[in-house]
Amino acid sequence: MATQTNAPTETSVPLQVTAIMIGVKDIARSKKFYADLGGKIEQDYPQFVNLKLGEGSSTLAIYEREAAANDAGVPSEGSGFRGVSFHFIVPKKETVDEVMSKAKAAGGSVVKNAAAAQWGYSGYFSDPDGYLWKVASAAY
Repeated sequence: MATQTNAPTETSVPLQVTAIMIGVKDIARSKKFYADLGGKIEQDYPQFVNLKLGEGSSTLAIYEREAAANDAGVPSEGSGFRGVSFHFIVPKKETVDEVMSKAKAAGGSVVKNAAAAQWGYSGYFSDPDGYLWKVASAAY
């Protein structure tokens, strides 16, 4: 009789996030938004754009929402909180304010104004498709 164990298996390739893909309504609008925030366009196709973010960060791919859902084999409808947010940790409070201001100027919306917290300082903005970004600093 064989026994089954739930022991983790070893892998030679550790799990990591090398790219984040988001489905958007308007590729051109999202491309401009993320480029205005400093993303560098690496690939630019009619239904897919890949942007290099800051040094050491994953890349960000934007894909037409319906096409992205079809690629995954799931329905595209859904709104509200998506159960995910992107976090940008910065070294100081002033940088939080700068990023929040830059996101608003680029066409994003401030969802939660930056404010002091027990552990530091943070705020939330959303991109034009409602994806949430938290900008935070442990420094007050």
